[in-house]
Amino acid sequence: MSNSNARLRTQQDEQTDDQETTLDCPECGGKLVADDEHGETVCTECGLVVEEDSVDRGPEWRAFDAQEKDQKSRVGAPTTNMMHDKGLSTNIDWRDKDAYGNALGAKQRKKMQRLRKWNERFRTRDSKERNLKQALGEIDRMASALGLPENVRETASVIYRRALDENLLPGRSIEGVSTAAVYAAARQAGVPRSLDEITEVSRVEKSEIARTYRYVIRELGLEVKPADPESYVPRFVSSLGLSEEAERRARELLQNAKEQGVHSGKSPVGLAAAAVYAAALLTNEKTTQAAVSDVADISEVTIRNRYHELLEAEQSIPVA
Repeated sequence: MSNSNARLRTQQDEQTDDQETTLDCPECGGKLVADDEHGETVCTECGLVVEEDSVDRGPEWRAFDAQEKDQKSRVGAPTTNMMHDKGLSTNIDWRDKDAYGNALGAKQRKKMQRLRKWNERFRTRDSKERNLKQALGEIDRMASALGLPENVRETASVIYRRALDENLLPGRSIEGVSTAAVYAAARQAGVPRSLDEITEVSRVEKSEIARTYRYVIRELGLEVKPADPESYVPRFVSSLGLSEEAERRARELLQNAKEQGVHSGKSPVGLAAAAVYAAALLTNEKTTQAAVSDVADISEVTIRNRYHELLEAEQSIPVA
């Protein structure tokens, strides 16, 4: 008897699953739609109610604008690697005001100050978390100064966490490893910044950044491709106020240089800057070597040398 009941329940479950997965009406083959107001699934052709009393998995409250929705929501922001505690701990607001915006009294202010102090101590309970908090703050500061997107900051945070977990920091500064993480993450994401640009916003020397970067990618086994000169072109063109035609022409010059092998052993930043300067001249747009040098943070001599090499590479291409 128990076996027959079990088989019956299994058949009923299978029929229910089939009804949930099917998109057609079992009677007329019409399209099924969900009526959220009545909690039913009905056929648009014959009106057959296929399912009723469906579970509403949405919130029990209603909101009529985005601000009201945010106020009524009872969940926080998603977890992120850009915070040392991944955003899971409680934050106490620094403003001494209550929920209505009124200033707190002297006794309440002292109490909130003590709570902030102990909350901060609990959030960073050991040296590893203090290290991580300082490093992620540095990564966020440098990424903001360089105008890097959020995905680069997230990747840099993951790289630093891996370096910390694998004990790569002894003998190296927190600022050096965090800068190397930003440099590697930007190159992995296809929005590279030159070493000179990274050095300008970092608190460590250029030689230490380069040395730490090589050490981190070697120890963590990161796959970082050589920087493509074309990835620098849009930023240079935008900073100089040039047209899309100039950007397209600069990309063509760089592609020709790759085909001729001119790019081998050359700085990608120098090639990109020279290509932008050459493209501006070819499209009759006003710019100077000094302006390109300021934007790309590279010497005018390098721009002139790469400029001539790019034009020679294009002239050497046989005409079809």
